[in-house]
Amino acid sequence: MDARVPVLAAQLLLIERELRTLGWWQAQPPNDQALSSQQPFCVDTLAFEQWLQWIFLPRMKQLIEAGAALPGVSGIQPMAEQVYGGEAAKARVLIKLLGEFDQLLSGAT
Repeated sequence: MDARVPVLAAQLLLIERELRTLGWWQAQPPNDQALSSQQPFCVDTLAFEQWLQWIFLPRMKQLIEAGAALPGVSGIQPMAEQVYGGEAAKARVLIKLLGEFDQLLSGAT
């Protein structure tokens, strides 16, 4: 088992908790068409927090639960910084958590 798995799983839970704390967690999923976008981060159909909730978190949890190979790199923090630039103070903790996730995935500490 990949030694990063327990720490990555915990980090995913922290990201989910922060989305809930910010009030950005949704009870109802977007429609199938919005979820099937081919654009990076589904930028044409979803808000970034929707992408985190409905695409990123489930896919990462699936990889972890299946014991599948994890990506070696992640660039989610820079995207979050771009998306939330105008709300950087509000999204500060979320951006920090995403950066920590990126570092954990890449093996950097």
